[in-house]
Formats: sequence, structure tokens, C-alpha cells
Amino acid sequence: MCSLQLVKEGKRQVTEQNNPLDLHHCTLCPRRCGVDRAVRAGFCGAGMQARVALVSLHPWEEPCLVGAQGAGTVFFAYCNLRCCYCQNHEISHGGKGIEVTDERLAAIFCEQQARGAATLDLVTPTHYVPQIIHALDLARAQGFRLPVVYNSSGYETEETIAALAGYVDIYLPDLKYASEASAGEYSAAPDYFPVAQRALQAMVAQAGPVQFQADGSLQRGVLVRHMVLPGHRHESMQLLDWLWQTFSDKIQISLMNQYTPMFHAAEHRPLDRRLTTFEYESVVAYAQALGITQCYVQERRAASEEYVPQFDGRGVQ
Repeated sequence: MCSLQLVKEGKRQVTEQNNPLDLHHCTLCPRRCGVDRAVRAGFCGAGMQARVALVSLHPWEEPCLVGAQGAGTVFFAYCNLRCCYCQNHEISHGGKGIEVTDERLAAIFCEQQARGAATLDLVTPTHYVPQIIHALDLARAQGFRLPVVYNSSGYETEETIAALAGYVDIYLPDLKYASEASAGEYSAAPDYFPVAQRALQAMVAQAGPVQFQADGSLQRGVLVRHMVLPGHRHESMQLLDWLWQTFSDKIQISLMNQYTPMFHAAEHRPLDRRLTTFEYESVVAYAQALGITQCYVQERRAASEEYVPQFDGRGVQ
């Protein structure tokens, strides 16, 4: 394991007194639990070592991230949100996975490159940022060079985003809710929207406008995902208003229709049903009316449990 008393942040040394990545007083995410993770876990459930549930080549990410072989996904266990409909609940809520050292994590990154992955796709990484930074340093010393994708819920602190400068090429945040009521009931994070707004602004300021290569692959920038929820199409439109007014075409957007009632969704109407074609298409039409052109849309068949990975520990050890 790396020393967590002194962490590299680009070329600057960050001491224990001003270190936002100190796991002995954890403030990595907006929960700011302040716990010593060597002694006990905070809200997310994570400890001192990264816990990984699956390492795979994933063909179902956005086209600009997958290339010919797929995105090199590394699915981390635990999460700082409590989404009642989470399709990955066995790892995000249950913590299913295998603990790995930073050295093994670096080896996983290099193995994904050797498999032909187009990108290194770090899924739900927030609570393991210090371990990831150290592993990336180790991997780069061994020739690792894939674009790094930070695939998160969007519930991030500006300090943690700042610490990732020089390590992340592509930010892939969700933007889930506009209303305090939705965020509080569905994800136990009533402050979600103002927190995510600040986080996305920090991501765009750091990564800059989206930059694509000639083959259509995303080289750098921010790709914002929004999954339209049943009964919440007007909230989706509010989010599109904010994204367009704030970033215009500096970002790529991905409008997702793949909502599937899972986990505890049946306890929260209207999340107990699937999204209708009208609901999704009305949000897509609204994006078009705003003038948004940097936007992916999904076909109806994307809403299926068959797209949920099997978290069986493949590729971890």
C-alpha cells in the first residue's frame, strides 16, 4: 500500500494538514464522514484497500469510449449514494468484491491495456481515489497509456476533482436529479443537485471542451449521462436546461432510456414501472429543441436486465 500521509497531486506534494485524500480522516465525497478508514468504514462502506467486483471489456458504454474491443471497465465495490433502483446494488450496497493492493490494481490497469481496451473505465471510483492515483503512477511507470475515464455518480467534491488533475482524461458523471425531493427519496442525498452542479463545473474547467479523434473516439472532456426516470420527464428537461445554459456544446450528453425497476424500486412510485416511449422521446425532442447536438440517444431495447454485468470477480485476482 502507498503511504496515505503524503499523496502526489500532479507535481505538487500535498501534506497531511491540507490533504483532501487522507483516508485517516476521510472527506473524499460530499458526505465528509471524517472517519479513519483504517478503523471503521464511513457512509460508503469502503476501507483502506480498493475492493473490485469485476474487470471486463465492456461493449455497451457510449460509442466514443469502446473502440473495437470495448471499454476496459473496473467495477469498484461500494458507493456514496443509496439509489433505491441501483442495478449494481450487490456491489454498490452489498460491497461484493475482492480487496486488492495498489500494486495489483496497477497490474489490472496494465492488463486491460494488453487486452486491447479502448479506455480504462473506472466505475464508481470516488471512495478509492487515493488508491487509484497511486496505482496509476505505478502503471504509467510500466508503460500504461490508455485514456482514463472517471465514471461516477456526479456526487463529488471539488477538492477530489482537483486532486485528479493529470490522472483523468475523460469525466463520465451522471446527472441524476434536479429536485431535492427526488434526490432525498431515491438516493439519500437531498443536496445532490447543487453538489453535482459544482462538481461538473470543476470537471469541465479541468478537462476542457470535448475533443474527439478522427475515428470518433473521445480523447478528452466531459460526457454527462442522464437516465430519464419514469414520472420525471419534466425534471429531465430542467437538467437539460441547466446543462445547455451552462456548457452549451462544450460537453457530450448521453440520454439514457435503460431504466429497469430493480432492487427497492417497487417501494417508490412511480419508479415501480418502466419508462414509457412517450416519456423518453419527449425528453429527446426537448434536447433537440434547445439546440443540443452533442447527444447520444438509446434504442428501446436498452432497457433490460440482460445488460447488468455478472459481478463474479473475473479479472480481479
